[in-house]
Amino acid sequence: MTWFTELGAYKIPVLIIVGLTVIKICYADSFATCGICYEAYLITIPILTEGIGMLIGHAFYQDNIIVVIDGDSLMRWEIYAIILIARIIVLCLSYLMCRNFTYQVNYKDFILLTTIFIFAIVFFMSDVYMHLNLGVAGDRLHYIVSTALPAAGIMTFLYAKNTMYLREQEQRGKLQIALLQQQFAYYQEKMKDEDRVRSIYHDLKNHLLVMENRQNTEETRQMAKTLRSQITDYEDYAHTGNEFLDIIVKDKTAKAREKQIDFSAMVDFHGIDFIEPLDISTIFGNAIDNAIEASEKLPESKRLITVKAERVRDMLLITVENNTLPENHLTERTTKKDRFAHGFGIPNIKKAVEKYGGQCRFQQEERTYRLNILIPCP
Repeated sequence: MTWFTELGAYKIPVLIIVGLTVIKICYADSFATCGICYEAYLITIPILTEGIGMLIGHAFYQDNIIVVIDGDSLMRWEIYAIILIARIIVLCLSYLMCRNFTYQVNYKDFILLTTIFIFAIVFFMSDVYMHLNLGVAGDRLHYIVSTALPAAGIMTFLYAKNTMYLREQEQRGKLQIALLQQQFAYYQEKMKDEDRVRSIYHDLKNHLLVMENRQNTEETRQMAKTLRSQITDYEDYAHTGNEFLDIIVKDKTAKAREKQIDFSAMVDFHGIDFIEPLDISTIFGNAIDNAIEASEKLPESKRLITVKAERVRDMLLITVENNTLPENHLTERTTKKDRFAHGFGIPNIKKAVEKYGGQCRFQQEERTYRLNILIPCP
């Protein structure tokens, strides 16, 4: 207790600054998260346990907590032992409470909890000053105010916030599953419709050719020609090697065409039978929808989407690329107002890819956004 100053209480602010700096350097979290982390640690582990030790010491030794040995005022060794035991117990309890902590601390939380922390630290510093520098023990109320109440308040606040966040995530997960199932059912129904149309396509085409050749009137020939043009989409039908993916590509092609987007798909899924239809829908459906949404913000001449997928040796490579505004930033969060119902696209893609041991990489250049997916083939 001799560095910087002989007054032990004045070392506490230095310890706080050094500890917070070390945490900020070692962890890639926000200042608010690092600050609350260190404040929660200080208030619950060192400060609370010392308060518990001092309370127990008062109960057993009354005013004899401080003893004089060779002219020096020292705390009884039994108090240190009690504090050590209390520290181990509180540390274990804190770990059990925080091991599933996923709530993202914001700056409003930081300001509120830091206010409580400063209040507690001021009281605690006065206790430390009296113990280390004046040899006087504080009263029990002082210990309760400076330790138990702030610690209980901070930990209860964080626990309640995390519990609410986990419940919200659970509800979002349920909604996410429902949306994926709805999307999957949509493509299944589209697949049935496509099968019905394709079953009569070739016969219809032949009938129109006969009608166009046999009728002498220009009106009849024009009618047959119009009907033929309406079914030309089925001549350019996407053949990816996966019937379910065929439906998705065709559906997204039509959607892009409606929005005047130049859409190109070069997909070869032959032999790729290990990916479930629901995951195919999640990966390609969400990726192309995101690209279409970004393309709508561009002038028509700049709207371009390219989808590529092929197997290269033992790896499946998927690339979805689209033009975007230069000021757009790479993010996994939704830009829509209803953040509860939206914002699942990229996280869902990542989950579906990681399910098969794959990886996603998002690249943002000046005017181009690219999603690269790499999945090992069994």
